[in-house]
Parts: sequence; C-alpha cells; structure tokens
Amino acid sequence: MLCAEFEDRLTDYLDGALEGETSRAFGEHALRCPVCHELLNEVKNAIVECRADVPPQPAPGLEARILLKTAPETAMTCEEFEEHLTDYLDGFLPATLYHRWERHAALCERCSDLPGQVVRAIGACYSYIGEERPVPAGLHARILQATLGTTEAEAVRAPLGARITEWLRGWLDVMVTPQLATVATMVILAVLVGTSTFSDDGSIAGMYRASLRLASQAYSNGAVRADELKRATTGLVAAPQGSNGSGSQQSPNGSQQQGQKKQ
Repeated sequence: MLCAEFEDRLTDYLDGALEGETSRAFGEHALRCPVCHELLNEVKNAIVECRADVPPQPAPGLEARILLKTAPETAMTCEEFEEHLTDYLDGFLPATLYHRWERHAALCERCSDLPGQVVRAIGACYSYIGEERPVPAGLHARILQATLGTTEAEAVRAPLGARITEWLRGWLDVMVTPQLATVATMVILAVLVGTSTFSDDGSIAGMYRASLRLASQAYSNGAVRADELKRATTGLVAAPQGSNGSGSQQSPNGSQQQGQKKQ
C-alpha cells in the first residue's frame, strides 16, 4: 500500500469500515512507514481530545446577532435602551424587555458602555455626598445679586400681600390647629367606641347599620306617640259643649258686658 492510499483510507480504517485484507494491508503499512505511523497516532490523539474536551462556548453576542438576522422585530433602539436603563439597574425590567435590552447592549457599541458609566457616576455622587465641602467665599452675595439685583439681605423683602398672607397663615395655624386636632381626636374616639359597642361585627359598616336600626326604632316610637297624642286631643275636642258649665255662663256675662258698654 502506498502512502497516498494510506491517507485516503485513514478515516475508513479508524471507523472500522475496511474489509479484512485491506485492513491487514493498512496495518502493515503503518508498521513499516514511520511517517504514516506518526500520522495515524496524531489523528487518533486528536479524535480522543475532541471527544473528551468540553464544547467551546459561543462567542459573546452570537445569540443577539442570530436573532437580529432572523427576528429583526425584536431589536431595541438606542432611545428605548436609554429609557429602560434605570429600570434595568434597579432590577425592575420584565423578562422580555430584559433579554432585548441585553442583546442591544451586546451589539451596539455606543450603548454597551453606557450602563458602566451610569453606575460609576452614581457611585461618584454617593461619595461626594458623604464629603462635606465648604461653601465658596462670596457665593451668597453672588446668588443675591444674580436673582434679586442686590447684595443686602435687609433690602430683600417679600411683597406686602405675601407678608400679610404669611401672617394670617401663622395666626390661623395657632388658633385653628389645636381645635382641628381636638375634633379629629373626638371623631376617632367616637368611631372606636361606636365600632366596639354598637357595631355587630366591629366595623364602621356595622355601626352604620346599627344607627339605621336605632333611627328606625326612634321613628316608629315617635309615630306611635304622635298617634296616641292625636287620639287624646281629638277626644277632648270632640266632647259635647253643653255638658260644660262655662257655656251657660257666657251669655249672662256677655249680656252684662254689653249693658255696661251701653251705659
């Protein structure tokens, strides 16, 4: 067997597809030819390493590029990326938006560094907050000059209407606030007492139903008392006037009064 034929049948030999006589000739050639023997060992070792090695991980952004080619409608624009940046950093993005956001970050060169920049800026702000810095000299005067046109604090006064409104607000706060607090306390106390005593289930709705029942009972009792009083008064008015002595005495008195008037 020649070396060229050995190389052609190397894959079949390793797969066990060679027949008996051809396989024996292939083995004899591998033993006689050192070059082909070394080639056979290299191929065997490469196959063993490929079977034992872990499959390589996909390159970063491979899934994003595949989806961009196959499903372009799922892509996210840079404006949407910046809009959802705060929610992404806070962990509030839904799953669908989260994967779209990460795919855009893996593909867009302009947006890929934006989250890191924002995180570093937030950390710098927190570090500056913890450090108390002195107020620059003349800052107060410059603010007054730029906003009010004067650097004298005594000359800066609010308008008359604003001063009167502020004075009335302070006076009303002193006068009205304690009364409002007392009224609020009384209302809360009344609600607590009503729900614990009148309510059947300990709720405000139960107290309302109890008050309706009490009002209905009071109305029914009042109606009964009114009917009784009406019947009593009707009986007095309907009594015969002849049985009363005052009716017979009115005529003499009336005649005497008329005689006196004539005299």
